[in-house]
Amino acid sequence: MWRVNIYCSGDAWKQFGADFKAMTQSHQAELITSQKTPDDSRIMAYKLEGIDEVETFQEDCNKIPGFTSDFEAL
Repeated sequence: MWRVNIYCSGDAWKQFGADFKAMTQSHQAELITSQKTPDDSRIMAYKLEGIDEVETFQEDCNKIPGFTSDFEAL
């Protein structure tokens, strides 16, 4: 099991949040947590099974302007 952490600014979320949500639907990812910070930034965490899926999910996320990610083992 792996945890992928996603970060984006409030502006990036406003512009590309729908794209991000659509991207997550194409993966076997389970939302663990989602936070909106006082400056409107977003921090989200998703649980995925295999490392191949994690790498693909992370690559797809990083293609969206203003979104960054990292991952860790659960």
